[in-house]
Amino acid sequence: MASIVTITINPCIDKSSSIDRLVPEKKLRCATPKFEPGGGGINISRAIQKLGGLSTPVYLGGGPASIMLHDLLRAEKIEPVIIPIKDFTRENFIVYETSSGNQFRFGMPGPHIAQHELDECIKAVAGINADFVIASGSLPPGVSADFYARLGKTVKNTNTKYIVDTSGEAIKHALDEGMYLWKPNLGELSAFAGYEELNADTAVEAAKKVIATGKVEIIVISMGAAGAMLVTKDITERIAAPVVKRKSTVGAGDSMVAGIVYSIAAGRSLQEAVKYGVMCGSAATMNHGTELCRKEDVEYLYNLHY
Repeated sequence: MASIVTITINPCIDKSSSIDRLVPEKKLRCATPKFEPGGGGINISRAIQKLGGLSTPVYLGGGPASIMLHDLLRAEKIEPVIIPIKDFTRENFIVYETSSGNQFRFGMPGPHIAQHELDECIKAVAGINADFVIASGSLPPGVSADFYARLGKTVKNTNTKYIVDTSGEAIKHALDEGMYLWKPNLGELSAFAGYEELNADTAVEAAKKVIATGKVEIIVISMGAAGAMLVTKDITERIAAPVVKRKSTVGAGDSMVAGIVYSIAAGRSLQEAVKYGVMCGSAATMNHGTELCRKEDVEYLYNLHY
């Protein structure tokens, strides 16, 4: 199977708990917390592992939370490559309100990262012989928006398929450098392609225009509960999402990317890979909190529909 590396510049510990009701200015008694490794690339590596594949997560980490993050990954039999940083790795907090079914997500900004620490990350990735490199997640404050583009320039010199899953200025720079696959939602695609608003039909037109510029080979437009649209120079296919009882959307996008890349690396066709990825995203929504897709749920949904 082809080798996969993921990059997380802003990893975290995701702490989740539940409470009957959030009330201001009162001491609230939460349920026993759950601690999970977090950050886009790390979640993708974890989802690939759950699906039966292997990938190497590379991340920048510092302080006690980074040690805990390493321990949590090793408990899942994942051995990361850690780029040490001086500042502390962030911690996020997710609260599920049982009385309403609402989920509250508190995301912290992340540490300061020095330029030499970023350079060490690029050097580490360049030293790994990978077929796929997936850079995913937000950039910490102070990191230049062109970082993923700089990383892409290094990756392209090794003929590796480069995938970036982020938003805002960072994705614009990454696309300008060139990518193998991009998974935007309708809002992200419209912002990049210069449309005020997109629907399922005009999204294909917008995606084709982006592909025609040579910035990316494959666009998978994520449409939430409506599924996804696969667009390449030669292919346009809409993939419906299965109807499931949704408990949380956290991790659905990461699970989807994991399923797509895992499937391509395993030799599946592009259409099959995106169908499998959509099932992974849907399977992730069946779980509470920050839990990713489970292989048994993915296989059940995929076999049911295909």
